[in-house]
Amino acid sequence: MGQLAVTLDGLRVLVLGVGVAGSSARTAALELGATVTTVDSNGSADALSTDDVNLAEFDVAMASPGFAPHSAAVTACESAGLEIWSEMEFAWRVRRQDIPWVLITGTNGKTTTTQMVGAIAAAAGLDVAVCGNMGVSVIAAAREQHDLVAVEIASLQLHFSSTIAPLAAVALNVDDDHTDWHGGIENYRAAKARVYRNVEVACVYPAHDERIEAMVADADVQDGCRAIGITLGAPTVSQLGVVDGVLCDRAFSETRRTEALELGHVDDLQHLVAGAVPPYLIFNALCAAALTRAAGVPASAVRDGLRGFALDAHRTATVRELDGVTYVDDSKATNAHAVLAAFGGREQRSVVWVAGGLAKDQDFDEMVRSIAPRVREVILIGVDPEPLLQSLARHAADIPVTCVEPGDTVMTRAVAAARIVAHAGDTVLLSPACASMDQFRSYADRGDAFAQAVKALGR
Repeated sequence: MGQLAVTLDGLRVLVLGVGVAGSSARTAALELGATVTTVDSNGSADALSTDDVNLAEFDVAMASPGFAPHSAAVTACESAGLEIWSEMEFAWRVRRQDIPWVLITGTNGKTTTTQMVGAIAAAAGLDVAVCGNMGVSVIAAAREQHDLVAVEIASLQLHFSSTIAPLAAVALNVDDDHTDWHGGIENYRAAKARVYRNVEVACVYPAHDERIEAMVADADVQDGCRAIGITLGAPTVSQLGVVDGVLCDRAFSETRRTEALELGHVDDLQHLVAGAVPPYLIFNALCAAALTRAAGVPASAVRDGLRGFALDAHRTATVRELDGVTYVDDSKATNAHAVLAAFGGREQRSVVWVAGGLAKDQDFDEMVRSIAPRVREVILIGVDPEPLLQSLARHAADIPVTCVEPGDTVMTRAVAAARIVAHAGDTVLLSPACASMDQFRSYADRGDAFAQAVKALGR
């Protein structure tokens, strides 16, 4: 089991991008006998542009997520007749054989659910690789010996993936995001739907979402694959759900037609949050349970894995309480839908909201309408604050807004501005609704800057 059965001998590979994905692809391709040329505008690659190479000399291109379908490099490769692989497609093609993968996609909740899969699988005694958009190379993990590979996969990577055949997969939600990269919401949703291609055992989906249910119904899956619904109510056959606070399985147990199997309890998640366990966290846990149950883990491992699970940094993480004000780092909220989750359960006019960054062509109107009653003031940190400013003007004109000028100390100045206007009992919430790369290296870098600025207060 798990033997490498692949060679790239003689394959001529063009790698677009030399970040984590591109560097991993280059290393693996060379080890497997391919010749490799890298392209990246940052100067550390073999060429700065596809204009500097003869595309007729290559067999395939591996495109890092930074190269959109409409980018000059990708369109040039397509015009030259090159097949294009994503990082995930490349990883699948060079993986160790017979090691099952589970795929997790969605606009929000991917990282949490993927890490929950890892925690549950580990509680069952499996050697699980948890990888994707978390700094862990999927290509490297795919070539190592594991019992299970849990992959967080974004729409950007699904777009150029075609042969991946996972054991199980889930699309947690599909809301407006990355439309600039995909060229529209329909293209974005079509990319997300690819997660259900070739699934072997279980297509897991939110039972309340007709759009994602349609993706499952339309998917070309392997014989015997089942659709497994996730509900926050009492589950029917082929669903996981909740009954009186108990997490229940009516999909993978032998007695599913007559009764539900207990997997754990909502209280097993209580250590993750202050106050009531939010619905999105319960939903993520049930999705992780379904994916791991598809992989054969026992019910007891779900309970044990969830009890030992810890949330990723930068997701509604409390940094500090000072003068009665709680400072919360939710830098991972890079789109409007994620912000809605962060605001859930907060009191009216109790949040000083720190937001802004790369808007990614998002429409913020619905988000602003929903959270406005809970917002006391807004601190904007984006290089281009106009998209958020316009939505705030339309739907929350009475809420004061402070725009912090870009610069090296932007987060320090934003936190200082937030402290001035926050009252005892309030929350200063960094939940940007935008990508970070206008002023920071990543959402983690942005969150770290926030935490450092908060911890420096009062010194």
